[in-house]
Amino acid sequence: MNTTEPKQVRKTDDPIFREHLADLLRECGGDPESFAGRMVSDLALNVFKLVTDGRDSGELKLLNASFKELRYAYNVFAGHSDRQKISIFGSARTKPEHPDYIACVDFSRKMSERGWHCITGAGDGIMKAGHEGPGAANSFGLAIRLPFETTANDVIAGDNKLINFRYFFTRKVMFVSQCAAFATFPGGFGTQDEIFEVLTLIQTGKSPMVPIVLCEHEGGNYWKHWDNYVRRSLLDSGLISPEDLNLYHITRDMEEAAAYVDNFYKNYHSSRYHRDDLIIRLKNPLQDGDIARLNEEFGKLIKKGEIVQRGPYEVENEFMELPRLAFTHTKHDFGLVRRLIDRINEFEPVDNSALDPSEIY
Repeated sequence: MNTTEPKQVRKTDDPIFREHLADLLRECGGDPESFAGRMVSDLALNVFKLVTDGRDSGELKLLNASFKELRYAYNVFAGHSDRQKISIFGSARTKPEHPDYIACVDFSRKMSERGWHCITGAGDGIMKAGHEGPGAANSFGLAIRLPFETTANDVIAGDNKLINFRYFFTRKVMFVSQCAAFATFPGGFGTQDEIFEVLTLIQTGKSPMVPIVLCEHEGGNYWKHWDNYVRRSLLDSGLISPEDLNLYHITRDMEEAAAYVDNFYKNYHSSRYHRDDLIIRLKNPLQDGDIARLNEEFGKLIKKGEIVQRGPYEVENEFMELPRLAFTHTKHDFGLVRRLIDRINEFEPVDNSALDPSEIY
């Protein structure tokens, strides 16, 4: 007769189970009470819930592989957080002698000279041109494993900033989350997929506002035809708003393209939300009269109250020294938010080097 007691199975919401996880976190040097500790605990709980969910092996392999890819990629980028990065999209089929390739080499070199790192998909064509301009030292490669594209270009191959991805979606997360600007050169389905996804994320407020520049060689008409489609088939049909055209800029001049990206950060620094409040961080404060002009010109964006200049919110923990513009946002018309940033950059800011913060807000 078997007298072995059945092993006790605890549910993941059992306080004892959660305390076991907290102990493991402490053993790793983590603090279960910190924000990071709570997030890691939630991740671990969701992993254990896969047992009770009954996920099949294929689903578990996808979840496991995608998590590993993202974790590794974040670690690679973490060592290079001191410089802004631009993601460059374009065709793998563009030959080195093609004027678009030459233009991309020129553009990526100009961005590197301005202190930027360049991120591409690590293949040939425009992706290689985007590495050739800045060189491997100033480049990141996000390669995708495809049957017909199995190796990285010879500029980034062997570099520790080359990351190989199995899944397109994890690769896209890194393209978007790690960059402060996008540049797109002519390309096929993949390029169109990338630029439209970026535009969608920004148009819907799911991704921070960043400059998007669409580039090609002098005399090219790729983006002219693309823009014609956007205006005639999307805008004229009421499928997008007129303000959405502010989200991108088309140019055949690589100096203009580089300046367009740089000018976005002339006084604008970054932004975030706290509940419905849009918080715009500035490098330097604005004049009172210019803030009044913003309220007059961009009232459509304001759900209630007005745009005010102030210090950081209590929930913020970074860039605390920077002044803010803040207002309760309607969460609509993100194309107009893009124009708001341009308008902020057009004003002559206050030189705050000799000012006390109490004099500003």
